[in-house]
Amino acid sequence: MEGNKFLGTGAKFPLQVDPATGRIMSVSGNRAVRESVYLILMTQITERFIRPDFGSDIMNYAFMDTSTTMMSILRRDITQTLLQQEPRISDISVETEYRNDLGAVIIHINYLVAATNSRDNLVFPFYLDRGGSFDEEVEKEPLERRYYDDSDTMEEEEDWS
Repeated sequence: MEGNKFLGTGAKFPLQVDPATGRIMSVSGNRAVRESVYLILMTQITERFIRPDFGSDIMNYAFMDTSTTMMSILRRDITQTLLQQEPRISDISVETEYRNDLGAVIIHINYLVAATNSRDNLVFPFYLDRGGSFDEEVEKEPLERRYYDDSDTMEEEEDWS
């Protein structure tokens, strides 16, 4: 770890508190680079006020078709975004794999950490038809009943009046 200080140290993502010290956990070295790549992909451009150019446009592909052309465009955009925004990596290779059973494109990103000349990779599941995984028990109840049924609130209002 001592030799990789030039790669930087930053807060662990997602933020976590070290139970032993009570301080925010940090990462450094290749792990810091991997988390930076993940943050670039998960941050929508213009999401951060201070750095509106930080992030990627990957969310624009959320409802894309899975044709060869669109997959090629997605790979090119990811490669260009990472080369522009993460100066610690080079020699980026992006492969995509469409998984119909998951409704997702699995993105395999291989890169070279230039300062240490070590290879690393990130497997990034990109869901095309939903925002993430739902809890199975929550899915059992219809959306209309969970969010649009006013019967409970009407009874409470009658009890309070």
